[in-house]
Amino acid sequence: MTKHEPLPSHASSGHSHHGAPDHGHSHHGHSGRNHEGHGHEHANDAELAQMLDLDAHILGSYLAEATAWAAELAVTTPAAIIDVGAGSGVGSLALARRFPTAHVTALDMSAQMLGKTLELAAVNGLDGRITGIQANLNEGWPASATADLIWASSSLHELSDPERTMADMFTHLSPGGLLMVVEMDSLPSFLPESATEGDVVESGLESRLHAALASNGWNQYPEWTAGLERAGFVVERRHFPTTGSTTQELAARYGRIFLSKIGGALAESSSAVDLAALDVLLGDGPGSLERRGDLVVRGHRTAWAAHKPVS
Repeated sequence: MTKHEPLPSHASSGHSHHGAPDHGHSHHGHSGRNHEGHGHEHANDAELAQMLDLDAHILGSYLAEATAWAAELAVTTPAAIIDVGAGSGVGSLALARRFPTAHVTALDMSAQMLGKTLELAAVNGLDGRITGIQANLNEGWPASATADLIWASSSLHELSDPERTMADMFTHLSPGGLLMVVEMDSLPSFLPESATEGDVVESGLESRLHAALASNGWNQYPEWTAGLERAGFVVERRHFPTTGSTTQELAARYGRIFLSKIGGALAESSSAVDLAALDVLLGDGPGSLERRGDLVVRGHRTAWAAHKPVS
């Protein structure tokens, strides 16, 4: 059977790589270090960056929708924005483009990821409009990090005390400011929803694998509304389903990176039939991801818009 690597927490959760403590693992799905209660290993920074870039390239349309929602909700046009867990910088770039008069601060604990963010900014003509702060948010919020809009995509759940950080965010937001929290609310899917005749992969394979991962506590996060309200915010939420527009080659590359991570986490909770089907997808035979030609990448996000009252 194909050797499966351990599953990284939130291996493609959007774009984030934030300031949770370093236990020798690099993040996850945009974004950080391992967080309390998950205990899964993380990809190294180079692998993480590749996953985040593919996720953003294929499923990044949610960023346009979510940042548009933020612009619609903002009481005033934000002059200062903080991207918490900026990861490879895709979110920072989207924010800078959505708010062309704003200065964006990418906040991350990884110097390597901050470097990638600043490189991305320079390549896209945004050098100077995006800057970085290296910080571990489990040790406290940087005193200089104040903003009119704070963006936290796939990063809040990674912190050891999210509610403390919510309170810090509330304190460091301008009156009338906005905090946007985004989470991947389901794992990415790649296979057709219905199998065709003769397909070695039976219908519902990914749903069963995702359910097995969920039973192990993976990709779970709280419903953030109550915690945000306790911090003082007024909250509303919205769901952003996304079907990626991409080539089969990129879909297969993203699928291989993601699916190659899940075998180790599923060894004790999935059937031998499903694990064998996973091996076929990750092999190099006619049933492999690269040879199927019918991949459709799907992903879903939920966003919480948390308003700080003017007074």
